[in-house]
Amino acid sequence: MNPSQFAAFQHQLNRRTFLSRAGLGLGATALSTLLDHDLTSRAAATDLSIPGLPHLPPKVKRVIFLYMSGGPSHLETFDYKPKLAELDGKPMPESFTAGQPIAQLQGQILKAQGPLTKFGRYGKSGQTISDFLPFHRQIADDICVIKSMVTEQINHDPAHTFMNTGTAISGRPSMGSWINYGLGSDNQSLPGFVVMTSEGGRDPQPIAPRMWGSGFLPSQFQGVPFNSSGEPVYYIKSPEGVPDQLQRQVVESVRALDRHRHEQTHDPELLARLAAYETAFRMQSSVPELLDLADEPQHIWDMYGAKPGDGSYASNCLIARRLAERGVRFIQLYHRDWDHHGDLVEHMHTCCRCTDQASAALIMDLKQRGMLEETLVVWGGEFGRTPMFQGKGGPGRDHHIKGFTMWVAGGNIRPGMTYGSTDELGYHAVEKPVHVRDLHATMLHLLGIDHKRFTYKFQGLDMKLTGVEEARVLHDILA
Repeated sequence: MNPSQFAAFQHQLNRRTFLSRAGLGLGATALSTLLDHDLTSRAAATDLSIPGLPHLPPKVKRVIFLYMSGGPSHLETFDYKPKLAELDGKPMPESFTAGQPIAQLQGQILKAQGPLTKFGRYGKSGQTISDFLPFHRQIADDICVIKSMVTEQINHDPAHTFMNTGTAISGRPSMGSWINYGLGSDNQSLPGFVVMTSEGGRDPQPIAPRMWGSGFLPSQFQGVPFNSSGEPVYYIKSPEGVPDQLQRQVVESVRALDRHRHEQTHDPELLARLAAYETAFRMQSSVPELLDLADEPQHIWDMYGAKPGDGSYASNCLIARRLAERGVRFIQLYHRDWDHHGDLVEHMHTCCRCTDQASAALIMDLKQRGMLEETLVVWGGEFGRTPMFQGKGGPGRDHHIKGFTMWVAGGNIRPGMTYGSTDELGYHAVEKPVHVRDLHATMLHLLGIDHKRFTYKFQGLDMKLTGVEEARVLHDILA
């Protein structure tokens, strides 16, 4: 390269550098006006709902989903079957099982397994509740027990996917992400969708993060995992020796780079990333305050059966109430130990000790604070258990999708109600079957969203949480 060529190259390099830096400088200048405000783009403003939403007057502000991961047995919780007790140990009538999908008992000799605990009727409503759930007796008149749930996937991972996203196809948005996308958050300093997990019972099965993923929706609407012990949220704490002002400068610089890149590529994920950075920065102060439970009186700890920092389901329920108070839109608690193929009695005692008192306490706590009427609480797992015996150690039950139980409570739900029923052996939902999509449609309806009109364009299709199949709002359970 001769001197004149080198000079021309240097001039061109300096011109490119200037334009690039000038672009970044202008982007940073523009961003400086936004540091204390929300981004005007929908993709980066998580506190704004979609224009036109809600479609209907909302009945609730938020959802708390108490997810009993693994599939609790409806036959040992809420669905007592005297006929099944009579057939205990006898061959299961083929008329119930012929041609039906069974997970691990397929091809085996099927024997009826009677209830493994006692049941009673409680509350003015006379709700049927098993002895495994003594604290649920206190909320018998507050919950609506749906005994006719059905789903389509018989193994855990696809069943979780179906319950959470409305389809067995991996990579679709979760129900919490749909709701967060549609309605946004009432708190700029906390995510609109928070997830917490706990253990206690049979060996916990893993839960894939895609169960709270955003799928094809902008990524800032995915669920954010919180921890009730240790570091509350991973990767938001500033490194040692990094003051807030320096952290803010880092956030500003990264946002400027992403904004500049977005002007070139128009990639909506860059705007989603901008929103995530800003939320994470705000969470550095809001999350420690949220999880500082020192102001909770002892009688509240006792009511939930929780202890500070124990990482339990009970502590998660208490934190869920605090999240609800602070405007988080969708709160999901997973307890991961309900897969009882054997030793069911032992594992049910453990799981119910972990969850029964706290689930009831959450309902009572929300009620005494005047929050239950504006909150939808959902309890249940991805499916139920078979009326047939499965033995790994002590008596157990296999996966079951043709009829199982969940309960709902809160705003506009008729309390103390039993809805639907299974047959005399608890196998098929025979009266008022409720599909998972019906549950999703009802959830959206209570939040003021018409599930048929709530769509997102993806790959040329108008995608919905409830899919293209028929789904109905459960008006019969609404007050």
